[in-house]
Amino acid sequence: MIEIVNPGPLCTVQDAGRRGWARLGVGHSGAADRVSFALANRLVGNEHGAAVLELTFGGLVLRTTTACLIASTGAPCAITVRDGPPMAAQQPVAMPAGATLTWSAPSSGLRTYVAVRGGIAVEAVMGSRSTDTLSGLGPPPLRAGDALPVGRDPGTDVPTELAPWRPSSDAPLGIWPGPRRHWFDDTTAALLASATYVVQSASNRIGVRLAGEALLRSVAAELPSEGLVEGAIQVPAEGQPVVFLADHGTTGGYPVIAVVDPGDIHRVAQARPGDALTFRWL
Repeated sequence: MIEIVNPGPLCTVQDAGRRGWARLGVGHSGAADRVSFALANRLVGNEHGAAVLELTFGGLVLRTTTACLIASTGAPCAITVRDGPPMAAQQPVAMPAGATLTWSAPSSGLRTYVAVRGGIAVEAVMGSRSTDTLSGLGPPPLRAGDALPVGRDPGTDVPTELAPWRPSSDAPLGIWPGPRRHWFDDTTAALLASATYVVQSASNRIGVRLAGEALLRSVAAELPSEGLVEGAIQVPAEGQPVVFLADHGTTGGYPVIAVVDPGDIHRVAQARPGDALTFRWL
């Protein structure tokens, strides 16, 4: 088992998500940055969908109550270890029982992933161990004193001793036309791909709120609620876009002008308040 000494600003259990329930109004949730999530599991030899810890802006302190293999990926944090070997990001490290590990605030990015060989074996809800911050499904956000069971050793090989660091890209995020692209004229669509938008502090695992040039509709009709997907760029009445992440609702009532390409969603998930985002039409 591992024990949470201090969860930091927000620490949740996340896996690949609870897919297939949208028809009942249940979102998929799961790791916000699935690239870093998958790498963390690969580094300790877990199956792809094994549950990990997702840290928001570092701050985690945990204690190992049994020996375990552990790895950290995503937003780069300095990791200090007491009563155990030194540890750096992007590599699996064997920790003895009784070690205490502390993650600092990341130097860039927002979300860090901590995988333990065997996975975090909390009880699954609707086929997933993920914490859904919108619906409340899954385990609640972690608190000091929480003890988390670790699953059985998968018996797989550990594929590497070190994964190269993947620096954050400043390139524009790829976007595809959304279902309500026609509610915006070509000038507004071009504005979305030329303006710079700044991430706001009200952002979370549900969506990233942006501020910049207002995207004004050319159609003023009311829109009945319709289905939402991860990466949808929804435009409320004031014209400031919101990019939806893993814990988004299954429906929404504002027009979706565009959808972020799935290959770039992990970059949105790592954007912190004050970061600038740009877009390009694919």
